[in-house]
Parts: sequence; C-alpha cells; structure tokens
Amino acid sequence: MLVTQLKSKEELLTIIKKPAFVIKCTGCKEVLFPVTEIDEFLKTAEITVSDIISTDYICNTDFALKLSEKYKSEISNSLNIIVFSCGIGVQSISALLENKKVISGCDTLYINGFQGLNTRENNCRQCGQCYLSETGGICPITACSKSLLNGQCGGAKNGKCEVSKEMECGWERIYKRLELIKETQKLTGDIKVRDYLKLL
Repeated sequence: MLVTQLKSKEELLTIIKKPAFVIKCTGCKEVLFPVTEIDEFLKTAEITVSDIISTDYICNTDFALKLSEKYKSEISNSLNIIVFSCGIGVQSISALLENKKVISGCDTLYINGFQGLNTRENNCRQCGQCYLSETGGICPITACSKSLLNGQCGGAKNGKCEVSKEMECGWERIYKRLELIKETQKLTGDIKVRDYLKLL
C-alpha cells in the first residue's frame, strides 16, 4: 500500500539521457500511482525510448530478473533505465542492471498505519524525495545506518559500518556503483537537503 508521485519534469529532464528504457510498475497502485501524469510526461517530454513496459511487482527479484532477460536487447541499447515505481522497485532493477544508470521517476510519500511486511533485501523509508538517481540506485537513507546524505562518515573499517559490524558501508557501496556507471562526479555536486516536512 503505497503513495507515489511523479518527480518534476525539470528534475527528470536534467538527468535523462537518450535513448531510455522505461518501466512502469503498477503492483502497489491501490492507494495512488500517478499513471495519467506519467503517460503525459512521456508524451510531452520528447524522450527517445527503446521501449516502454507496464508491469507488476518489480520488487520481486526473480520476476524482475526474467523481465530484464526478456528485454535484454532494448535495455542494452539504452543509455539509462527510467523506473516509475516506489524506491524498492528502483533498487531491485538497479541491483540487476549494475552497469546501467537507473533513474527514479517517482517519489514515495510516507503514509501512516501498517502497510504490510517487506521481506526484500531493499527497503524504502518513503522520504518523499527519492535520492536513488543520484546514488547509483542504492538508497543512502536505508543503506547507511546513519542515513547520511553527504557521504561517508569516516568510521567504516574494511568496508563495514561502525554502528553495525555486519552491515556493509552504504556509502562505499554507492561509490563503487557510481564508479561502475561512470557517474562519480555526482559525489562532488550539491547535496539535496532532506525535507522532513514530507514525512508529516
């Protein structure tokens, strides 16, 4: 049960490279998924796409893997993958396509109440301003035990977090991913300050 909203057209157009492969996940649209807004954006943004697919539950890794195999050629011919889903879906696709730039097309908004259990490796805190496009598809809020947005704290040792010794340092993971997709310049850009009002 999730509420997602489309990111601004201006924000998306500054990071999308053509051609793009587009994935729309409608698995958790019971509350709100901006289908009309997404379709309008794709229609008016003049983005060259290799394909646009609409599917369910890309958070299911096995299903997402089969999907990526089915569209292997289209994905291979795309400079980036635009995923319209919650943060978990974006992270699932990014983990499968490690050498591709994956862009989050939506922000997931926080809603009160019990929303079900997530047994997946990835998690989404529903912060309302998804950072995954800037961090190589690895969430700094959930992958870092301190939820740091401005890089590594300096306390990690041998790639492990100083807070939880069993946990990999989220920012080391982010750096390695950005290095793989040749996007390390993002680490020197302006930090998008977190707006905690979106959690109310």
